[in-house]
Amino acid sequence: MTRTAGPYAVIGTRPVRHDGVDKVTGRAIYGTDTRTAGMLHGKVLRSPHAHARILSIDTRSAEALGGVHAVITARDMPEVGDEFLPGGEAGPGLAKYKSANLLARAKVLYEGHAVAAVAAADPHTAEEATRLIDVRYDILPPALDVRRAMEPDAPLLHDDLFTDTAGVRAAAPSNIAAHHVYEEGDVEAGFTRADLVVEREFTTATVHQGYIEPHNALAYWSVDGQLTVECSSQGHFMVRDELSGVLRWPVSRIRVIPTEIGGGFGAKTTSYLEALAALLARKAGRPVKMTMDRTETLLATGPTPGSYERVKIGVTKEGRITAAQAYIVFEAGAFPGSAITAGCLAAFAPYRLTSFRIEGFDVVVNKPKSTAYRAPGATQTEFAVESVVNEICERLGMDRLEFRLRNASAEGDLRADGTRFGRIGMVECLEAARASDHWRSALAKAAGPRRGRGVASGWWMNFGGRSSAVARLNADGTVTLLEGSVDIGGTRTSIAMQLAETLGIPVEDVRPWVPDTDAIGYTGLTGGSRVTFATGWAAHEAGRDLRRRIAAALAELWDLPADEIRAELGAFVARGRRATFKEAAKELDQAGVQATGTADVQPPQHGPAFATHIVDVEVDEETGKVEIVRYTAVQDVGTAIYPPYVEGQIHGGVAQGVGWALNEEYVYDAEGHLRNRSLLDYRMPTALDLPAIETIVVEVPNPGHPYGVRGVGEVPIVPPPAAIADAIHDAMGVRLRDLPMSPARVHAAIASRAG
Repeated sequence: MTRTAGPYAVIGTRPVRHDGVDKVTGRAIYGTDTRTAGMLHGKVLRSPHAHARILSIDTRSAEALGGVHAVITARDMPEVGDEFLPGGEAGPGLAKYKSANLLARAKVLYEGHAVAAVAAADPHTAEEATRLIDVRYDILPPALDVRRAMEPDAPLLHDDLFTDTAGVRAAAPSNIAAHHVYEEGDVEAGFTRADLVVEREFTTATVHQGYIEPHNALAYWSVDGQLTVECSSQGHFMVRDELSGVLRWPVSRIRVIPTEIGGGFGAKTTSYLEALAALLARKAGRPVKMTMDRTETLLATGPTPGSYERVKIGVTKEGRITAAQAYIVFEAGAFPGSAITAGCLAAFAPYRLTSFRIEGFDVVVNKPKSTAYRAPGATQTEFAVESVVNEICERLGMDRLEFRLRNASAEGDLRADGTRFGRIGMVECLEAARASDHWRSALAKAAGPRRGRGVASGWWMNFGGRSSAVARLNADGTVTLLEGSVDIGGTRTSIAMQLAETLGIPVEDVRPWVPDTDAIGYTGLTGGSRVTFATGWAAHEAGRDLRRRIAAALAELWDLPADEIRAELGAFVARGRRATFKEAAKELDQAGVQATGTADVQPPQHGPAFATHIVDVEVDEETGKVEIVRYTAVQDVGTAIYPPYVEGQIHGGVAQGVGWALNEEYVYDAEGHLRNRSLLDYRMPTALDLPAIETIVVEVPNPGHPYGVRGVGEVPIVPPPAAIADAIHDAMGVRLRDLPMSPARVHAAIASRAG
């Protein structure tokens, strides 16, 4: 890895993760591990139908069962309206929809929709009680296909949902929640100037994030009405705010304690069990613990939306894009709010465009409410765009990386949202890919199955948002770091490293903690690749504040003006006097002085991330099975704060992208029943399905951050589907435009070509 930023003393090194020992030895406490005295166990009754009116719910038999302490239905939920609640990466949503997703009211809108919940002395009794609840339904036809759901005669999910187009509300209700339009220039004139125009259609399936730990919550009330919730989530402040909104309870009387989290990838940026556990606990007068099983996580939590795309691109014979157009439809699931906005912004982001039109539709269907999945919306739309780009390269007879270099986005170029790019690294990624050993090497040919090489680029916007941090000096010269971002993949260390760099001390002398919502300032979600950027910035500012406070305290002790004391490489220097960080800490402690630095930030210049991936595949013509033979991921990371974290995020994103490309999908029957509701039937890749993933880390520092940080974790999931589709075409001469590219689909495409 060639460093273009620095040099730094701590940043770019590879210390042991602060949370590593507890996690590898099994000592870390996750949400499913939490327990408390007098705890009851909660279970949820879920709808067996995808679309039905609820005629009646009779809970008397369940309530009469021995060991049952409380039963709740939507009648126990406060009435809420059209006020907005803070949302996950997909944005805010209406409180009434959030509430109705937690417990169904007039209708159930997907198989697995929660209808009632029970708290009992043990999980088995609670589960038995759910089976005693008698629910009468009037079954309705479901809307499952996103394009069919848009038609005027499609089954209507919500009578009060009207399409919003730039703030203009449609006259009649429909399943189309929102219609977005982004355009610039004269698109038709651009297509007229083109020597070649390619237009293609694509579909992607509903996909699960594949986190290891299921959703969970432990809730209990104090006698004065204070609600405490312990859970694993991607944002304990998000949980607090959602609880306040749906329960109509003040945020000052809700405390959320974060536990370790066993994966999320965007799926834990919203809550499912926390409000139910709170209502059951209040009704029962005892703490209630709830944990989903794996079937529930597949049936009733938010997958990434399935989609339909139609992409049209015009180019000159020299390989310059003249115009681009995209028509994008995303499944929102049962309630409005897919990642359609992000998908629209991502579609053409890697390319310099002067004339484009992007239409996006957010459409409700009888499936679970969709939520974020790593670069939400970008994988779907960039799969379509990159596939068209690769076909254009073939038809022009042009090198695929050369075409991308001729059209690559650079600083100052227009984005779909009307803003312009700052300093970005798209060109640098393409140049690194072209210079890589993988691209320059000959494609190894096998005696049996056919081999091919593919390439694709990707982009993710990254986010900033609010973050808080506190740096407290300890008597032994160490620093306790309190920061508000839940740690999924090592961010405690990446944030601690930025504080250590700011203070000039070893990272081992920083003790990072993620406290509860009452012990740290508001901090946004761990999502959108914002944490190392925004919370790292907060740690940097808290470190600067701590330095100032230490210098001011030393000035009094040394009887010197504060502006004469300088902080240099972990020491404080003035008029020939010098105290190391540890010596200063001891001196302040002996004088009874406590030094604490604080920061609350909302940095605006979050740097977008670009990546280019190269993949070699082997295709078995007899079965259609695709094997990944070699994979290289090139990515601009800004500055690699903690290289193992950077590399791990890239590896993980690629692995998930491969699964999305080749195997993963929700399979529904005509009635809306999920047929592959376990990880035996929902096929995710394992270590046996992947080669060692090669990474090329490009560092184009983000000028909007003191250490040049860009988000890392989202963009690596974006290029794999298009790159693999390109490699399959290189091997077999067929282009697949529907995900997943399962053995059956690949075999059918090969057979169709042969016929």
